Amino acid sequence: MKSILSKTIFEIEEKKSKFIGILCHIDNKDEVLSCLALAKEEYPKATHYCYAYIVDSYEYCNDDGEPSKTGGFPILNVLKENNLSNCLGIVVRYFGGTKLGTGGLVRAYTKAIKGSLEKGTIVELVPGYLVKLSFTYEEQKQIDYLLKDSLIREKTFESKITYIVEVSTSVFEILSSQKIDVQILKNLNIKKISA
Repeated sequence: MKSILSKTIFEIEEKKSKFIGILCHIDNKDEVLSCLALAKEEYPKATHYCYAYIVDSYEYCNDDGEPSKTGGFPILNVLKENNLSNCLGIVVRYFGGTKLGTGGLVRAYTKAIKGSLEKGTIVELVPGYLVKLSFTYEEQKQIDYLLKDSLIREKTFESKITYIVEVSTSVFEILSSQKIDVQILKNLNIKKISA
């Protein structure tokens, strides 16, 4: 599975209508509403906020008042054609006064989301865990080396060091074999940049 590393934005204009393509990585369906709310806050008074997303094997699209299959569906097609998952595509449209027709709309929505995709970094999603690690200060150098390709979300330095970190299953197995406290917080897909 592939996804986008971080949020990307791309803007085009077609017959005085402005189309703003936004791609975001999401870990679950619950994040869709907050991303949409943020887009509506960042781009107020737009005419349409069409979107599509794929999370694991679930997919959904919404035309937000555009003619059927002219807004959300083209966005979904771009996500599917690029084998993306855990990804939300939103295209914000400001109507410019000239109707584009169904073919023109499909082309504009496709172009906006493809442009956003081209600006982004594609990552591989691999099975992994969000874990909590507790270890001594003497072990920090070794742990940091093991986690060199992992995303450390949080670090706490008290009597022991505690990390909240995203690790692949292979890194988890190595950590579990060490004499440190490893606690799984949840299963998730880890973003790994392809070399």
